[in-house]
Amino acid sequence: MKLKSINTYLILLIGLIVASCEFDNFEEPKSTLSGRIVYNDEPLGLRSNGVQLELWQRGYDLFQKIPVYVAQDGTFSAVVFDGDYKMTLIRGNGPWMDRTDSVDVQIRGSKMIDVEVQPYFVVNNTSFSVNGNSLSVTFTLENTNSGRELEYASIYMGRTMLTDAVRNDGVYRLPMDQVTFGTPITVDIPIPSGLAGRSEIFVRVGAKTQGIAELVYSQAQSNTL
Repeated sequence: MKLKSINTYLILLIGLIVASCEFDNFEEPKSTLSGRIVYNDEPLGLRSNGVQLELWQRGYDLFQKIPVYVAQDGTFSAVVFDGDYKMTLIRGNGPWMDRTDSVDVQIRGSKMIDVEVQPYFVVNNTSFSVNGNSLSVTFTLENTNSGRELEYASIYMGRTMLTDAVRNDGVYRLPMDQVTFGTPITVDIPIPSGLAGRSEIFVRVGAKTQGIAELVYSQAQSNTL
């Protein structure tokens, strides 16, 4: 009886060792998928990790998505296995019209793609300068799709490139009567106390579409004081 129990334990132990060895020998993914979210061949400014893409691969027992998060400059990157994938955009997740079709992606070693979207608004020609204790910010807001209305436009100020509606050290929301599409807009705003005296300030302009959670932004810019 004892011998039978010992043999059972030995079989279980050997099984655990074999499983552990197989796990240790599991090959990690080495291929890289990288790309940009673009409009008119230009990457869109977004909130870092606020927008998520989904990568799907068929032909396996477990059919699950691979989440791919988009950086604030509109770029993304993921390490995966070689194979044929479908990339999809989550409905209502980005500041653009829903895209119902998927993008076929064949990855062999490395792959770079641009994912074209149709935003409701874009922010162009952004610049700013420091004048004493205030910032002078200039930008142009374009209405690229008449499907939704603009809710507001704001200027976000921060200490790093990761400045947006969630992470910032100061916000200035423009009165809607100051927003004219296609025309340069210049506003003078005070530097927030938390940024006063710093050698570098980052500025972004964001546009909020009605009914859409995420904003579209200008690319982050900095200025050495």
